[in-house]
Amino acid sequence: MSKRRFGLAIPVMVLGILLAFGLAGCGSGTEEGTETPDPGIADGTYVADFTTDSNMFHVNEANEGKGLLTVKDGKMTIHVSLASKKITNLFPGTAEDAAKDGAQLIEPTKDKVVYSDGYEMEVYGFDIPVPALDQEFDVALIGTKGNWYDHKVTVSNPEPGDAVPGSAAASDAKAEDGAEAEAGDENADAESAAGEAKAVDAMEDGEYQVNIAMEGGTGRASIDTPAKMKVEGGKGTLTVTWSSPNYDYMLVDGEKYEPVNRSGNSTFEIPVKNLNEAFKVIADTTAMSKAHEIEYTLVCTLVE
Repeated sequence: MSKRRFGLAIPVMVLGILLAFGLAGCGSGTEEGTETPDPGIADGTYVADFTTDSNMFHVNEANEGKGLLTVKDGKMTIHVSLASKKITNLFPGTAEDAAKDGAQLIEPTKDKVVYSDGYEMEVYGFDIPVPALDQEFDVALIGTKGNWYDHKVTVSNPEPGDAVPGSAAASDAKAEDGAEAEAGDENADAESAAGEAKAVDAMEDGEYQVNIAMEGGTGRASIDTPAKMKVEGGKGTLTVTWSSPNYDYMLVDGEKYEPVNRSGNSTFEIPVKNLNEAFKVIADTTAMSKAHEIEYTLVCTLVE
């Protein structure tokens, strides 16, 4: 009897050893599965497309659908500037999980965006973890009304770069690159252009060419110069053509002037009383979702 029991014990021991190794192998595989997957892109910064499933949740229009993707130690994060400050938190997952106690929410940053006509605006931005490129993933958001909403987003087409279009960094770089050229170029400093005032009503009727110096905005918008000035009956009319088609009216001394053209860059005919003297104008831009009035200072000098 003892010999039979011993004979049966050997297979049982062998089976136990095999099971132990099998379980250990399974545990090892699970541990490896928790490692950060290879993103397939080298560490660095990239300008990438950030697309969403909703027109209520998207990158600010000044950024042209782009975000700044950072890859470090195989982990990816994209920074996006949104349209306003109405979205107050994000969560890398579903709305159900975001509402749970202890959920780690993504806090906003204060970003400055610069529109094509130079208007600046402060909005909220967020740093969003990116699990994979070219694949939809969950991002939940909560707004000022306190409700969580589910969304799907995708990050794709990364290109090496360190500033997205319309960001403060891109605007500063552009301004710096163009500073030297601008010094002797059109729209020179209005204050330096001013001199002894010359009354337009004392000039003979006719058409004249004038240089226009301009200050105001961020310096990204400009006016075509030289420009035409027409004098008739002691009154001067200046033709102002902007570098953008997005201006829908101008205000001069409280009077409103609308564009004289229907296509191309916005063109206006506004009054001018004196040459070599600074005067204020306001131009309304529609380059962003909400129109904004921007104040400029102009000085006209006669082209000799």
